[in-house]
Amino acid sequence: MSTDAKLFAPATQRNRDPILDVLRRCLPRRGLVLEIASGSGEHVVHFADALGPDLVFQPSDPDDAARASIDAWVTSGGLANVRPAIALDAAKAEWPIVRADAVLCINMIHISPWESTTGLMRGAARVLRASIGSGQRAADKVLYLYGPYRREGRHTAESNEAFDASLRARNPLWGVRDLEAVSALAAEHGFGAPLIEPMPANNLSVIFRLSD
Repeated sequence: MSTDAKLFAPATQRNRDPILDVLRRCLPRRGLVLEIASGSGEHVVHFADALGPDLVFQPSDPDDAARASIDAWVTSGGLANVRPAIALDAAKAEWPIVRADAVLCINMIHISPWESTTGLMRGAARVLRASIGSGQRAADKVLYLYGPYRREGRHTAESNEAFDASLRARNPLWGVRDLEAVSALAAEHGFGAPLIEPMPANNLSVIFRLSD
């Protein structure tokens, strides 16, 4: 795999370590971590390198160029605990993976139609429940989200309001979502109430666990 395929997302350099700090506390110590909408692949290689070989990462993206970039980053990093990227569209009813111990989705929900969030919740619940083994609880299985959200119908910062307007101008199906709507959708698919952690640049870490 040629490293010429690498893509670069400037925000990754700013947010990857704050996200990693949260992941250290919420991910299992071992198992398979599925990342939805992996984009350039810079996040997954950073997390896989930092969290060690007992966690295996499965990146995914529906875009051909993104998957080539992910694989190029993995190759250049020499990482044995990251699988080749797979083509996965969160909105689709069927995913090309059966089970995972955790699911990550960073900066997708606001840059996709609501149907993608619906599919994310449906698919994440399915693959996480399929991985529950002997001696494990449903609450051991984690869905981690990161990005900007509205809370109680309001933006949390003027910059988020401007960002929301720019997104909707690009595509009326995009936009910063109401956290309450995302949480209600998660509950419909068997997740408990989220743990919410403020992050830099007016973003949030939102951590859902399956309900027993």
